Amino acid sequence: MNQGEQNDTHRASLQGGDTPPLQPRLKRLDQLFTSHPLYFVTACTEDRKPILANAKVHEAFRKFCEAGLTRGVFVGKYVLMPDHLHLFVAFGEEYESALMECRENRRSQTGATEVGTVAAVCDRRVSPLSEWIKSLKNSLSKTFRSQNIPAPHWQKGFFDHVMRSEESYSEKWLYVAENPIRKKLVMRFEDWPYQGEVYPLATRGHV
Repeated sequence: MNQGEQNDTHRASLQGGDTPPLQPRLKRLDQLFTSHPLYFVTACTEDRKPILANAKVHEAFRKFCEAGLTRGVFVGKYVLMPDHLHLFVAFGEEYESALMECRENRRSQTGATEVGTVAAVCDRRVSPLSEWIKSLKNSLSKTFRSQNIPAPHWQKGFFDHVMRSEESYSEKWLYVAENPIRKKLVMRFEDWPYQGEVYPLATRGHV
């Protein structure tokens, strides 16, 4: 993650108690899922508007994530809260290859004197996670507009955490799953209708 993205994620950190604080980045790469990392992501609405937890937004979210399966984007468990969402996501080679091709196309369209500058811009733009979150936000914003909810819809940036190899996906999920209970929205997590799982990430070796 570049410095700009780090600043964005700090600005997007939740101010309540339902998201763990940012942790220092690990220095040992062998402690990460280095080939295809598993990310824990939080994104918040602008001014914490309670616009996410409704049936139409949930349906749009599911459709977007399910469509991503054919492009190598694997969303695991997730929960949509009124003003923010939590999800787990991993990216396959198909998606990463498509973004690399985008970068090469952009480079080929520039003159030799601009290659350095444009390459730096493309490197930032083709970050799999950043690019996908941008697409997700844009997709859900279409649904917000159809509900006559004025923009802006999203807080800039997002919170992300690369899961360590010793961490348990299921344990992290248990913490996230209790959000609706902590916010007194339901008595049991199972009663919260805006949560679920798109793809069983256990089959990709991330649990």
